[in-house]
Amino acid sequence: MSDKMKVAIIGPGNIGSDLMFKVIRTSKHLEMGAMVGIEATSDGLARAERLGIPTTSDGVEGLIALPNFDEIEIIFDATSAKAHEYNAGKLAPYGKTLIDLTPAALGPFVVPAVNIDDHIDEKNVNMVTCGGQATIPIVAAVSRVAPVAYAEIVASIASKSAGPGTRANIDEFTETTSAAIESVGGAKNGKAIIILNPAEPPLIMRDTVYTLVEAPDQDTQDRIRMSVEKMIEDVNSYVPGYRLKQKVQINPIEEGAPVHTLLAEGDTESAPTHQVSVFLEVEGAAHYLPSYAGNLDIMTAAALAMGDRIAAHRANLSAANQEEKA
Repeated sequence: MSDKMKVAIIGPGNIGSDLMFKVIRTSKHLEMGAMVGIEATSDGLARAERLGIPTTSDGVEGLIALPNFDEIEIIFDATSAKAHEYNAGKLAPYGKTLIDLTPAALGPFVVPAVNIDDHIDEKNVNMVTCGGQATIPIVAAVSRVAPVAYAEIVASIASKSAGPGTRANIDEFTETTSAAIESVGGAKNGKAIIILNPAEPPLIMRDTVYTLVEAPDQDTQDRIRMSVEKMIEDVNSYVPGYRLKQKVQINPIEEGAPVHTLLAEGDTESAPTHQVSVFLEVEGAAHYLPSYAGNLDIMTAAALAMGDRIAAHRANLSAANQEEKA
């Protein structure tokens, strides 16, 4: 009998299928318990069924009706923001842990390299967005050294890697990512931009992070660079294709530049002296998706990291309780 924790994935599309293969091939603490969709002819459901995984095309109601539903402890939702709101409502009475890969943001934001343990006992955690997972660690790395008055992220992804769910959630992407730049990244004011690049052949995900900071001396600037480089290593531990495209750039803000227009409303205390620019590339691991789809890979990798941490945490608690009883 396996000692791994059973999980279900709602949404058998590209993200759900890639996550399924990550669970099967790389997870230390999780195993597939179900794949859930709403179309009986779904390729993702057929693929899961061929792998011997229980499936249902009756959505969340079908998941609840599965014979092994009681064994499933974690449910990943890879649908859409609106669908997650519905699914979360249906699942609430059953005490399952939901890891939300949509921009619904019903639960607290989690970016593994920044705050993976802060919400370990929550019943619904949100993985922000692909752009958020790629860039918020950098904002956090800067803000732990110097106050970040403003942070702007630009996520450029291949148009081919943006499915119907991504396109339907563009507005939610902007709002959710901007909010997490502030609440998780530590910026006083945040802005998020996404670009769907139609270039052929498809380009690997590229992300740019601009921050305005108070870093008047060389020592502070050196510590910012070191902090960013350390954060790159931390994210790379679960997203191997995550890397810097060039050295961190720190440039003084020109005298008279209208940076006050970028500050948070009512912020009269910030006095940024420098702009920090960080240029990133995210190459996918190609477990299921093509390698250029780093935007999808970083979401599934982050969700898996969170799921594994939750499972390990619960296993440790269970072991500790058994020792106390003994």
